[in-house]
Amino acid sequence: MMTALIHTMDIAGRHLRNFSRQPWYIAFSLVQPIIYLLLFGALFKRVVELPGFNTGSYATFLTPGVVAMSALFSGGWLGVSIVSDLERGVLDRFLVSPVSRSALITGRLIQTGLVTVIQSLILIGLGLLVSARFAGGVAQVAVLIAAAVLLTAIFGALSCAVALVVRKEESIIGVVQFLLLPLTFLSSVFMAPALMPGWIRQVSRFNPLNWAVEIGRSAPEAASMDWSLVLTRGAGLVALAVVATWLATRAFGAYQRSI
Repeated sequence: MMTALIHTMDIAGRHLRNFSRQPWYIAFSLVQPIIYLLLFGALFKRVVELPGFNTGSYATFLTPGVVAMSALFSGGWLGVSIVSDLERGVLDRFLVSPVSRSALITGRLIQTGLVTVIQSLILIGLGLLVSARFAGGVAQVAVLIAAAVLLTAIFGALSCAVALVVRKEESIIGVVQFLLLPLTFLSSVFMAPALMPGWIRQVSRFNPLNWAVEIGRSAPEAASMDWSLVLTRGAGLVALAVVATWLATRAFGAYQRSI
């Protein structure tokens, strides 16, 4: 157990060192979420006047959704880096080392989770600048970031599993594009559930992205947090993260047996 933990931290440290050599990645990865936050926030500013919104500020409504959406995309594209490592032989070199196989997945997920924390803090800061408010204070911000990290872990692990199966960058891009946008628009990232078509509202109840968004909005106007909602949705995200990491580890084992 201790050996696997040490290996995980070593792998996470390696990926963090690689990441520190290209800090511009943060800026590029945030372009799309910032466009959604600033342009959609301005375009649909008055939509909160419709009955069904429980807040008077669309920026307050939108910011947690954009943070969760950014985490979803960060995790979803993780498989592309796995394919890159496969093509350059990096992954095969790890396989002839004594590194724990599970550490190769969890170490990468830890690095991506830390990047998600940085991205989330930047987006929350921008949200505050455009008048978003978090009535639950630091606690609400903390659970939003935790939910974003769990979301990254779920879709990062699944993306790694798919990459280890398809092993082609074109294929992983196709799979990711097929999933990410539908998951985004089948959630309450941009629209209050009360104003969604009935079938989308029902589908969104089973969408992990929507769970993270609901956690981020757990104190829309009241100062008190809805801890019951946070715990139930959070437990669902934790369970999915465990299952997704297990699937990624199994996919890694299958890849190892195939070479």
